[in-house]
Amino acid sequence: MLQTRNPIHDQWSSRLAFIMAAVGSAVGLGNVWKFPYITGENGGGAFVLVYLICIALIGAPIMMAEILIGRRGRQSPINTMRTLAIQEGAHPAWGWLGWMGVMAGFLILSYYSVIAGWSLAYVVKAAGGVFRGADGAATGALFDSFLQSPASLLLWHTLFMLLTVAVVARGVRSGLEQAVTVMMPALFVLLVILVLYAFYEGDFARGVDFLLHPDFSKVFQHCELLDSGEKSCRITGEPILIALGQAFFTLSLGMGAIMVYGSYMPANASIAAATLVIVISDTIAALLAGLAIFPIVFANGLEPASGPGLIFKTLPIAFGAMPGGQLFGTLFFILLVFAAWTSAISLLEPAVAWLVENRGLSRIGATALTGVLAWLLGIGTVLSFNLWSGESFQLFGKTWFGLVDHLSANIMLPLGGFCIAIFAGWVMARESSREELQLGDGVRYRTWRFVIRYVSPALVLLVFLNTVGLL
Repeated sequence: MLQTRNPIHDQWSSRLAFIMAAVGSAVGLGNVWKFPYITGENGGGAFVLVYLICIALIGAPIMMAEILIGRRGRQSPINTMRTLAIQEGAHPAWGWLGWMGVMAGFLILSYYSVIAGWSLAYVVKAAGGVFRGADGAATGALFDSFLQSPASLLLWHTLFMLLTVAVVARGVRSGLEQAVTVMMPALFVLLVILVLYAFYEGDFARGVDFLLHPDFSKVFQHCELLDSGEKSCRITGEPILIALGQAFFTLSLGMGAIMVYGSYMPANASIAAATLVIVISDTIAALLAGLAIFPIVFANGLEPASGPGLIFKTLPIAFGAMPGGQLFGTLFFILLVFAAWTSAISLLEPAVAWLVENRGLSRIGATALTGVLAWLLGIGTVLSFNLWSGESFQLFGKTWFGLVDHLSANIMLPLGGFCIAIFAGWVMARESSREELQLGDGVRYRTWRFVIRYVSPALVLLVFLNTVGLL
């Protein structure tokens, strides 16, 4: 029987602690901030359907693969991939897959911190009663004005990165585990309350129809809101790629986070059961966010394809009108910060683990170094919304933020997921994956192995080749 490696780092105290941490990594700005606005930009229900298919056939199987690889290696993603490749008789160059995952997570953290900083700023705005009585025009103007101030964006970006560094520096149990056990349940409660408010005060029927009624023609149509306020649409398969990228982004796949969290997972915990809970929780959070936001969008005559600022232009309208909205809005943005916080620490952790293992740094020193580098890279995102927003600062028609987001979420994560599927399905011995998954050799294991070997990589590859123009 093949044996797993002994843990190098600390471990989660229980299976529940791992699930809470993984849910915290998955449920964050990707659900509450990104999912609603990309759904609005890509046609609504048709996009949601493609997204759910990507989650079921690609996201969940690859998450199981990434967790089992992490737990079997018990190291940082880079060292885990190299060690397991050697153990399975493959070339140690598989370590590059760990490098790509860590770099993807690092790039995402650089702009994730900036967007999370917006939430921090809006905590102050909500507490100050800025949203009271505001309509769509007022909240839109407030947000646009906020983005035009590089100094303000940089301040909140800095504060959020400091919060992230503070948690990661404390370690697995004292930092990461304690941070997630309270924040996530509270966020779900507030999301449900927001949905109830949208049901009574928003155009709920239209919101549900937009979110859940599929128009398959829109799967091949990508729309963008122009500066003139008009919507421009073109025929493309890009929404499918965006749905795939969102599945990887929201589940934290291919970025080293789930792999390194899996390396801290107790040996007797069920990977399949944990994955099921994580995927269901993440999907529910995304759908709840859509049901909370789109009814408010339509009730106030706003455009669902209004881009990254959607949540910062629509939810303040509700907070400004509902009883107790000042307090409730403040609490919501605090908890949105918490959701972003739990995801950000998972993005920083893989690089920190590698520095501790390979460069002899203390955990505090490794965390400080990676935090500063991610902060510096995030300055490009800060400037993308103001000083670098013009065409002269764009590359391939995208701002720095748009380019980093596209490269990481739509290219690196799917490519990393494809390689993880290949490694788990074709490189690892059948006995290795079966032993780690603890599913025996029955229908469940055989189904997973078939999907991870054939279905998941084929779907990822088809979409990826279409993206780069080879299909």
